[in-house]
Amino acid sequence: MSELDKPLFRDLQADDDDPEVTEIESLCLHCRENGTTRLFLTKIPFFREVILSSFECGHCGMKNCELQPGGAIQDHGVTYTLEVKEEQDLNRQIVQTEKATVSIPSLEFEAPPSKGVLTTVEGIIDGAVSGLALDQPTRMEQCPEIAAKINDVILKLTMLKTVEKPFTVVVDDPTGNSFVENPHAPKSDPNTVVKHYTRTSDQDTALGIMEEEKEDDTPGAKEEVMTFNTNCPQCSSPCSTHMKMVEIPHFKEVIIMATNCDVCGARSNEVKSASGIEPKGCRIKLKITDPIDMSRDVLKSETSSIAIPEMEFESDFGTLGGKFTTLEGLIQNVKDHLNGPNSFMQGDSSAPEKKSKLQMFCNQLDKVINGEMMGIHFVLDDPAGNSYLQNVYAPDEDPELEIVHYERNYDQNEVLGLNDMKTEGYQES
Repeated sequence: MSELDKPLFRDLQADDDDPEVTEIESLCLHCRENGTTRLFLTKIPFFREVILSSFECGHCGMKNCELQPGGAIQDHGVTYTLEVKEEQDLNRQIVQTEKATVSIPSLEFEAPPSKGVLTTVEGIIDGAVSGLALDQPTRMEQCPEIAAKINDVILKLTMLKTVEKPFTVVVDDPTGNSFVENPHAPKSDPNTVVKHYTRTSDQDTALGIMEEEKEDDTPGAKEEVMTFNTNCPQCSSPCSTHMKMVEIPHFKEVIIMATNCDVCGARSNEVKSASGIEPKGCRIKLKITDPIDMSRDVLKSETSSIAIPEMEFESDFGTLGGKFTTLEGLIQNVKDHLNGPNSFMQGDSSAPEKKSKLQMFCNQLDKVINGEMMGIHFVLDDPAGNSYLQNVYAPDEDPELEIVHYERNYDQNEVLGLNDMKTEGYQES
């Protein structure tokens, strides 16, 4: 592969003898001499692209490292609530962006946004202790009472590493680009609750996000294929994205966006609902009884989760984004998402049993795709009610397809931004 054909963001692998590290001469802010900054662009599996940077000054010994998201700000903010129950949980890796806030509610401790880092739960605790202890000698002389209280917090933080009793760590990131490792992948994480939320106008302003233009509803807009310039999500090379409104029979109108990259060959498609949020959520369950079920059309909205109960698999809200494909294509997407190079399962922190379970699950997905595993159920749960799975018997009922419309709970409405939305009597206030 030539240098031009290599993707900009590469998978992190242990046997990679050419990791494409870029070195830049840059100013040391400590001694004002020139040091060296090294940049490494990589992809974190089950997540997205990141930029790792490290600085070192050969004159004064100053060192610094930082992590920044390589992609755009996500459509929703995200909150990870992790319950640390055993010492092994201290090794969970965490991507913390420069906009993320980390808190430990039991100690009423909160670390404000700072620089982005790739760290662990233990690393977050150690960083908090180091930050609090930095000016303690001066405080002891000037404000001994405050210094004593800080010493108490430092002691409590240090004691957390013994995990004598469970405690909770919360990572809140309005950009949606922070991440907490799931060591149980591809199964859901029993110790972590992931919530996506709609940002407030103040948060959007702080992130520099401007209000998007309204959708074009002029005559002929539905038939027109719109094209605009963007960057490839894989290698960041300039490419084009095509957008068109499509009507799905026996369902509704959706907007399909497709991106093709001529440099690395990457292809992606994304689906957005063109009709807003439905009054009720929708849960679609299909019993797979014949290999021909793999050819059913599937619309998975960006708010839908995926589950295969017999295989103990359940994805989080919005995993894989919006997709309009076949059942085979969607299951293949799940497999590709899980089976890619995983930097969290390499190096000193790798666990062979995790790799074995992941490979076993991917082998089971292959059997489902090839029609060798029948009788299992495929479930789409979409609180926005915008997902769809083809009824091959339409307009008659499908005996293998169960569709349930349900009332959303408070947390689901919160994720969709409906709890704070007032549609009646808003002029009075």
